[in-house]
Amino acid sequence: MSLKKSLLIILLILVVDQVSKIYIKLNFPLTLYGEAALLNWGWFKILFIENKGMAWGTKINDIIPFISERSGKLMLTLFRVIAVSGIFYWLYDSIKIHASKLLIMCLTLILAGAIGNILDSVFYGYLFTGSYYNVASFSPGNGYDSLFHGNVVDMLQFPMLTWEWPNWIPYFGGNEFTFFEPVFNIADTAISTGIGIMLVFNKRIFP
Repeated sequence: MSLKKSLLIILLILVVDQVSKIYIKLNFPLTLYGEAALLNWGWFKILFIENKGMAWGTKINDIIPFISERSGKLMLTLFRVIAVSGIFYWLYDSIKIHASKLLIMCLTLILAGAIGNILDSVFYGYLFTGSYYNVASFSPGNGYDSLFHGNVVDMLQFPMLTWEWPNWIPYFGGNEFTFFEPVFNIADTAISTGIGIMLVFNKRIFP
């Protein structure tokens, strides 16, 4: 795969990702609990959630308690930018040395997803007003926060199965569990797909 084709795929994923996020952001409000159910088919939901951290909402200050939430957010965004630079170099180098097409496709998907979430983290706080109890508006410079402090917009959930653990099970007993409860977005899907292909076809990609 050529660099031009790879960049075209990245662009297409970014367009779908950003259009879906901006549509949700500009048309629906957040509730007190940070989510609003827009569609509920049972096994598939469209929610509006703003993620201030990493996967499952984990924040840097959850891991390093002496760092403030705001400083942790900045660190996370800067780390994402550095990581994307590294992934782009890996992709460029893989294309240059004619590495496995499967590896190039995986890196393309991962890079597209990473950039998609970085755009939220870097710009959304500056470009959009807050969404709590009202629909946000596009207002550059009058947003809910500054550059590099934006929240990632998530909206997709597939809660396929829900059950309650038997009471005799230690710790989990009596608690309700939902299989595949995390809420994610198109960018997350691209990253997960790329990583998933790498894991399944590991020997083929890295002979």
